[in-house]
Amino acid sequence: MSDVWFYHLQRATLEEALPRLVVKAREKGWRVAIRTTGEERRDALDDLLWTFEDESFLPHVTETDPQAAEEAVVIQTGEGDLNAPDALLLVDGAALPEDLARYQRVTLIFDGDDDDAVAQARVRWKAVKAAGHEASYWTQDEKGRWVKKA
Repeated sequence: MSDVWFYHLQRATLEEALPRLVVKAREKGWRVAIRTTGEERRDALDDLLWTFEDESFLPHVTETDPQAAEEAVVIQTGEGDLNAPDALLLVDGAALPEDLARYQRVTLIFDGDDDDAVAQARVRWKAVKAAGHEASYWTQDEKGRWVKKA
């Protein structure tokens, strides 16, 4: 069974949280796929991973790169596993894959200021638990540290 983590963005933005999650996954040696719902957002996340810190960047490609299958980090809009990822990060309501068990970890990142995103996360939480997967709920404390709440 896969670990499914729910990251409830209340203090941090996606642009602040996503690069850190990718770095952590890469530190584990995992291949990473980031799925979003549109090309514009994909391209914005592409720019983000190149520029999120002044002193560093995260090597990656988008699904449009002919070498995507060989890359450790791919940003995509489609549902295929282009780079055989160990970690799947879902943003902007990207669909849960049918076979969650094929990943080491699936992370759903959702905006706490978006009522629809919160409602969708609750539905997904119930579905993940009903399917027998381990689910964890994470939120930030007042100092900005991620804390497991459930």
